Amino acid sequence: MKIAIASDHRGVEYKREIIKYLEEKKHTIIDCSKENTPTDDYPDFAFEVCKKVINKEVEIGILVCRTGIGMSIAANKVKGIRCAKINSKEDATLSRNDNGANVMTFNYTDKMEDIKTYIDAFIEAEVLNDERHKRRVEKIIFYEEGKYEL
Repeated sequence: MKIAIASDHRGVEYKREIIKYLEEKKHTIIDCSKENTPTDDYPDFAFEVCKKVINKEVEIGILVCRTGIGMSIAANKVKGIRCAKINSKEDATLSRNDNGANVMTFNYTDKMEDIKTYIDAFIEAEVLNDERHKRRVEKIIFYEEGKYEL
């Protein structure tokens, strides 16, 4: 699988470990935040990852920041992105199965072994495997495109 990844300056060490882990599993990784400084702006990195997902250069995106929230907010401003902030293996699976998430984020205060479990679950999960979930995500997409009104 081809995956884009980025982190803010605080998540660099986690990002490096994740890249190494995924490359050992034979995934192709594109690092969208090769240079980090204490004054970097995480939205720039989130937007770069999301652009690659939207343009189908990669299949999924992974974002790392202190809380996972800032990256998630930025990512979800990109049309076509459904970014889930993951706190458990179940979150990872359900965000793909039920919500069609194409980008994941988490906080770097989680244990690396837990994060690896989240990533594996996200990668291995079926995407939108139920008609009711497809219908709900379709409504989100239509709303995003201005084609759905309440």
